[in-house]
Amino acid sequence: MQPQNLFIGSLAYATTDDSLKAFFESVGEVKSARVITDRDTGRSRGFGFVEFEDAANNQVAVDRLDGQTLDGREIKVSIARPKE
Repeated sequence: MQPQNLFIGSLAYATTDDSLKAFFESVGEVKSARVITDRDTGRSRGFGFVEFEDAANNQVAVDRLDGQTLDGREIKVSIARPKE
């Protein structure tokens, strides 16, 4: 089974990989945290992905962090859909 990531939407442009990781570490150990950037400008596209060491933390993060404020923006946290 492929590991499941979390999709994080409505990110502030100021949010970095490190600040995203630090925010989600309140739930559990984060394996990776990536803010997706525009390939031409390098600016955040306003969303990212988080993967926990323990996939059981995914639902905990959705329940606890969806709608919370990160870097001045209310973020959306959901289970990422697999790539088509």
